[in-house]
Amino acid sequence: MGSYSAKLAAMILRSSIAQQGEARMIVATGSSQFEVLESLIKEPGIDWTKIDAFHLDEYVGIGKDHPASFCGYLKERFVDRVPLRSFHYLDGLADPNQVCAEATAKLLAGPIDVAMIGIGENAHLAFNDPPADFETEASYHVVELDEACRKQQVGEGWFGSMDEVPTHAISMTIHRIMQSRKIICSVPDERKAVAVRDSVDGAVNPMVPGSILKRHPNATLVLDRPAASLLKPL
Repeated sequence: MGSYSAKLAAMILRSSIAQQGEARMIVATGSSQFEVLESLIKEPGIDWTKIDAFHLDEYVGIGKDHPASFCGYLKERFVDRVPLRSFHYLDGLADPNQVCAEATAKLLAGPIDVAMIGIGENAHLAFNDPPADFETEASYHVVELDEACRKQQVGEGWFGSMDEVPTHAISMTIHRIMQSRKIICSVPDERKAVAVRDSVDGAVNPMVPGSILKRHPNATLVLDRPAASLLKPL
């Protein structure tokens, strides 16, 4: 799954650079992206010096040195391993509204060629938990994390207990994710099977944020067999 997603992303990045001299991408975190990022940095023929990358979401109140920090995750697994032209972090310790404003200004400087994202156990996209705001036209906003989302973070080993998980996060909005020219959504693991089923087989519904991807003209959902196990046969 990770290798397939990486090859698809690499093809888009190489094509964007060939056509317009540069590329812009959104990068997600979490356990679903381990193999994706590891495979992507090994893809040949990508001129990383012509690529600007953007951070999808971050906890409010957590610094880059915290074991669960997405800034730290991305620095270690991606940013320090390829010579990007720029990477725009979301600072979890700064004023959240100011972070949103600054990130928005950088993000809106040009189109996003590819967004690499996942779906949470509660079907969230980024940290847009259900009921997700499908209407806002903001690019980033501060959101409150629901119980299912916070339990997932403990279950994946990022925190020792629910009490340690922040209650709020800075997140790219559904609207801004959907403005990306191409979306690659990578979802492994049986614990995501219900979210995948509801996103694919159900109606588009804010209670199932992942379902909005069906309205994107160029979105690819990449699954392993356990994550796809509850889908209706074709």
